Amino acid sequence: MSSKLTHHLLWERLRVGDKDAFFDLYAALYYPLVNFGIRVCADADTASEATDLVFTTIWEKHESLTRVDHVEAYLRTFLKRKLLRILERKRKINDALFNAGADGDWMEMSYEEFIVKVQSDELVQHQLKNALEKLTFKQKQLIHLKFFEGLSYEQIAEQSNQTIKTAYNTIYDALKILRKEFNT
Repeated sequence: MSSKLTHHLLWERLRVGDKDAFFDLYAALYYPLVNFGIRVCADADTASEATDLVFTTIWEKHESLTRVDHVEAYLRTFLKRKLLRILERKRKINDALFNAGADGDWMEMSYEEFIVKVQSDELVQHQLKNALEKLTFKQKQLIHLKFFEGLSYEQIAEQSNQTIKTAYNTIYDALKILRKEFNT
């Protein structure tokens, strides 16, 4: 049996909620789709993330899926659109951060200036909120002191009753989390 026919049969079973068919289709097409995604965007992580989103979406919407003759071509098109949305979101985030100030000037802005810059892009605002939710209370507090009140590490340590090294490490860890959230 040809792979095109196999994919078609799996798709039809998937449409009626057959989990085994979903996992078989996933196993058959995941790596070809990731490889296709890498050719589209030249980033393996983004291609893998988008492919995961494609499969998650088709499972969530399996009841409303239409009949498809060439499943792999359909999923490639779906993946390409998903990649373009992800790349556009990343571009908007990078543009917003760039527009907030060049060469790290955004770190020197007041809290109010930073919020105004970020609120100009709804997507970045949503992503910032999600990223900040990943931080502990202490990390949020120290980030606020460092970047929004402009305190030195010595002043932060004194105000938070910590050593300078602990304050530095806490802020460093928080920035790693924020960078990770903004790069996804």
